[in-house]
Amino acid sequence: MSQTATSTFHELQHLPLPVTVPRAASNDPTPPDEELQPDAEQSLPPHDGGKAAWRLLLSAFVFEALLWGFPLSFGVFQNYYSQLPQFKDNAFVSVIGTVASGFSYMAAPIIIPFIKRFGRWRRRMIWIGWPLCLLGLVAGSFATTLETLILTQGVMYGMGFTIAYYPILSMVNEFWIARRGMAYGLLCAASGVAGAAFPFAIELLLQRYGYRRTLRSIAIGLFVLTGPLLPTLKGRLPESENSAAGRTDWSFLKTRLFWVYSISNLAMGLGYFFPALYLPSYATANGMSSTQGAVLLAIMSVAQVLSQITFGYLSDRKLPLDVLTISSSLIAGVAVYTCWGLAHNFTLLAVFAVIFGLFGAGYTALWGRMGTKISSEPTAAFTAFGLLNFGKGVGNVLAGPIGGALLKNTVVGGGYGAGTYEKIVLFTGSAMVLSAVIIAVQDLQRAMPMSLLRR
Repeated sequence: MSQTATSTFHELQHLPLPVTVPRAASNDPTPPDEELQPDAEQSLPPHDGGKAAWRLLLSAFVFEALLWGFPLSFGVFQNYYSQLPQFKDNAFVSVIGTVASGFSYMAAPIIIPFIKRFGRWRRRMIWIGWPLCLLGLVAGSFATTLETLILTQGVMYGMGFTIAYYPILSMVNEFWIARRGMAYGLLCAASGVAGAAFPFAIELLLQRYGYRRTLRSIAIGLFVLTGPLLPTLKGRLPESENSAAGRTDWSFLKTRLFWVYSISNLAMGLGYFFPALYLPSYATANGMSSTQGAVLLAIMSVAQVLSQITFGYLSDRKLPLDVLTISSSLIAGVAVYTCWGLAHNFTLLAVFAVIFGLFGAGYTALWGRMGTKISSEPTAAFTAFGLLNFGKGVGNVLAGPIGGALLKNTVVGGGYGAGTYEKIVLFTGSAMVLSAVIIAVQDLQRAMPMSLLRR
C-alpha cells in the first residue's frame, strides 16, 4: 500500500499483528498468547521459508498491489469526475477516495483485536470482504450522483478491503517471523508497483470508455487476477489454535507522550492526502495533460515506497525517533509551500512529487517505534500502533470534505497555487509543519529544565 495511502503505506505493511507462534522459534518481540507443543510444532509447515510461506507471501503481494493500488490512484478519478457535467460543480468529489482509503486506517483499533480474538474466522472474513470490494465497483458503475459513488466506490470498497486484507496480513505474520522485515518490504514494493502502473491504466480506460465501463472492467480484472489466489490464503496455525482473548494495558493513555504523538499524527494525516488527491487536477489547471497528472502520481508512489523503506531502516539504526519524525513532516511541509504552491510546469511538480513522497510517507514507517517508545509493554505498544492508524484515518476521511470546503469560492486563474488550489496548498503545508512543531515543542520542553540546571 502506498501513496495515500496511499497509500500507502502504506503503512499497514508495518502492522505487527500478534499471532500464536512457538517461543523457541520466534524472533518477534510480541510475546505469543500460548505455546504450541513440540509435536504440534513439527506438524506445522516451516516458517520464514518453504513452499507454503512463499505461496502465501506472493498471493498477499498480488492482493496488496491490486486491491490497494486501486484506491491509491483515485487522483485520476478525481480529475476525471471533476470534469463531468453531473459532478463538475461539486467540490466534494474527493470524498469518494478519502473514504475508501480511510476505512483501512480507522478500522485498525477495531479489527485487529477482533482478528486476535476470533482468528479462526479469518478465511470467512476474506470471503466476505473480497466480493464486497468488487460489488462496490460494479454498483458504482451505475451511479449517477456523487452520493451513490461515495457509498459504492468509497464506503463499500473501503469496507471490503479492510475486512479482507487485515486477515491476510495476520497470516503473513504467522509464516514470516525472523524474516518479517523482508516480507513486509516485499509487500511495500507491491504498492509501489501498483502506484506506478495503475494511474496510467485507469487514465487510459477513462478516456476511452468512461467511468462506467472502467469500473466494471476493473472489477472483472480484480476478479480474474485475485480470485484464483483465494485458496492459497491460509495461515500457518490450525484455526482452533488461532484465537486468544488477551488483556491490554491501557495505562499509556495517561502519558503525555502518547497524546503528543497522536496530535502530531492527526495533523500529519489532515495534510498528507491532499497531494495525491489534487495533483492531477492541479496539473490540468496549469495546462498539462491528464496523462502528465497520472505520471505525477506514479512518481510520488515510487518515492513513497523508497521513503518507507529508508525511514524504517534508519529507525532500526537507532537514530533519534523525534529527529526522524520532525524531518519527515517539516521537509514535506516546506516542499508543499514552495515546490507545489509555486509550480506552473511539469518539472517543478515532478520535483515536488519526489520530495513529498520521500519525506511525507516516512512518518508512517515510524509508527512501530512510536508505539514501543510510548510503552514497553507489548500489548500496549501494539494498541498504541492501532490508535495511530485510527488517527491518520480520521485525517484521511476528513481530507475529502475539508478539500471540498477549501475549493469553494476560489479564484480561478494563475498565481500561487494556480489560484484555485491556493487554500489547499496552504492548508496542506500548515498541517505538515504543525505536525513537526508539536513534537519539537515537546522536545524543547523536556530539554529546557536540563539547560536551566546547567546554568
